This record gives sequence, structure tokens and C-alpha cells, in this order.
Amino acid sequence: MLHADIYKIALSIIPKVGPRLARRLIAYTGSVESIFAEKKTVLSKIPGIGDGIISSINTDTILGEAEKELNFMSKNDIKWFFYLDKDYPLRLKECEDAPVILFYKGKNCFNANKTVSVVGTRRSTDYGESVCSKMVEDLSLLFPDIVIISGFAYGIDICSHKAAIQNKVPTIAVFGHGVDQVYPSVHSKYLKSVLETGAVASEFTSQKKPDPGNFVSRNRIIAGLSDVTVVVESGEKGGALITAEMAVSYNRDVFTFPGRATDSLSKGCNNLIKKNQAALIESAADLVYFMKWDIESKTIPVQKKLFEELPEEEQLLFNSIQNVESVSLDQLAINLKLPVSKVSSSLLTLEFKGLIKSLPGKIYKVK
Repeated sequence: MLHADIYKIALSIIPKVGPRLARRLIAYTGSVESIFAEKKTVLSKIPGIGDGIISSINTDTILGEAEKELNFMSKNDIKWFFYLDKDYPLRLKECEDAPVILFYKGKNCFNANKTVSVVGTRRSTDYGESVCSKMVEDLSLLFPDIVIISGFAYGIDICSHKAAIQNKVPTIAVFGHGVDQVYPSVHSKYLKSVLETGAVASEFTSQKKPDPGNFVSRNRIIAGLSDVTVVVESGEKGGALITAEMAVSYNRDVFTFPGRATDSLSKGCNNLIKKNQAALIESAADLVYFMKWDIESKTIPVQKKLFEELPEEEQLLFNSIQNVESVSLDQLAINLKLPVSKVSSSLLTLEFKGLIKSLPGKIYKVK
């Protein structure tokens, strides 16, 4: 009798059987093992199951391939989640098209308290990489256990992974091929650092090649694993926009950095904002604010020189708060003769820097 795990892997590699159809097969037959023992006449009555799929199910080829895969995984320290397992990534389980099996290497950090996917163009600019690195750095200061998720591709993807590594927070790279490979190969040098605290993951079995269609499929996993997706730079079309669309379909938050109207690599970001598919952010502080993540108990070490390096407007604002026990947002705007929106943005920045504390009713005080 075959090991139960072989049937689970076999289910995930039946040709033309995607995540939804795989779930339907289990629902109709009662278990994974029953799918491969069921009569053809019974299988033919299941919606979406044709003769081609039935022929694949009723051959020993699929089970043989699954057994080889299980042996390969055992020898190469490849772990996996089945969608009915208790430890299957919780955020991904909420997505109706989540993979039946998610293979991974590294640490099981998929159910971290906070997860952020960062995506963008493969042809990133210095500006885009700077914005990406700064956001990840700032998030890591506030939330040392945050997990950064991306696709390990050129440009913004690898920039976000490198920033996570540099700031010592876990990062998950979602592959469009088996986890036993690295594509592009030039990024192999980052793999060890990723695996030390994070993971690489894929729905594809070992030795699966990086075909173009696979990367479109993997984008939904990037979106599904995350609380929020951030698009840093994107042209009018591209995989980052597909990831954003998938995040929206999962009712997850999507943010993007705006760009100049004439910049081709900001076209996609600007369109997301125009279509109300993403909220505009200019910093990690904006993301934290919109997500309503509690930073009250988090403190960032503040050196004395930081007070001297504050921009003039922030320094004036800080001084105004420092001179009183507490003060409201509206009163600060009146005192400084500045728009409320401008003061609000600067207050967020000061709060993010750990200099002030917000109280109920839009009241602020120095920490």
C-alpha cells in the first residue's frame, strides 16, 4: 500500500487539474486516496472531469512520479504543506485558488504576525530601489519579526529581498519553478542568506522549469501570503500589476508609490491609484498608518543628533509638541499656520521616528 503522502503529491500533478478542481475531486470522492481508487463511471459524473483527466488518474504513471518526488524531497530537505493541513499558511488558505501543495525550503515563517509583499518592475531605477530599500528598512525597525515576500526576480523583487537580509528580517521568495533551482541563476548568491531566517516556496514540483506561464501563476501566491502588497515601480503592464490585482481579489490591501506622469515605470503605479485599486503611500509610515498597525509599544533608538537632523518643518512641529503636555492636530495646524493634511503627514513621520506618541482624539505628546 502506498504512503498517503504520495496520493497528495499525485493530486497536485495531474495534468489539467488545478487547485479548484483538485478540491472538487476530494469533495466528491471523500478523500485523496479515494480519487485514485474510484471507478471511471463515478469520476465522469464530477463537473469538470473529462476523459483525459480520468485517464491520467487511472494510470500508475502519476503515482509513480509522485513517489519519485517524495523521495527527492526527502533527500534534499524539501518540506511541504497540504491545503488540509493545520499548519498550511493561514493567509493563503483563505484564497479559493491557493495551491493544493506548497513546497518550501528554509524556515516555516509563513504565519508571521505581519507579512508584506513588495513587487515591481524588473527594470527598476535608482529611485525605485531607494524607495524600496528605505521602506523595508523602516518597517524592520518597527517590526523586527515582519516578513517580506517577493518573487526573487530582477529589479524590485531582489531589491526587497536584499533589503530584508540587510536589515535582518525574514524574507520569502516565491518561485515560478521547483524549489531545487534558482532563477535567475545570478541570484543564487542570495539563497543562503534567505534560507537562514526565511524560505523559498513554490507550488511546482522539483525540476519544474521556469516557464513564463509559471510566473503569472506564482504571483497569486505572493499576494495570498501577504497582509498587504506594495507596488514600488511598474510599467503600464507587468507581473507586479497582476500581483496587485490578485491581492485586490483576495480583499487584501494594496499600496503603491506614485511617480511623475512622464515616467514610463510609474505608469502602472499611477493607474492603480487612478482606478482606486491601490492607495498612495510615500513612506513606510503611511503604510503603517493605513494598516492601523500598533506601533505604540515599539521604539526606535533615537540618537541625539537626530533632533538636529530633522527637517525644519518637522523640527518646528516637534518643538511645538515638546513645549506642552499634549496638543491636538487642529491646534498644531493653527499654531504653525499649516494645512491639516501637511501637519498630519509630518506627525506620522515623527511618530514613526519614535519621537512622539499619538493619543485618542488626534492628540499628540512627546514620548
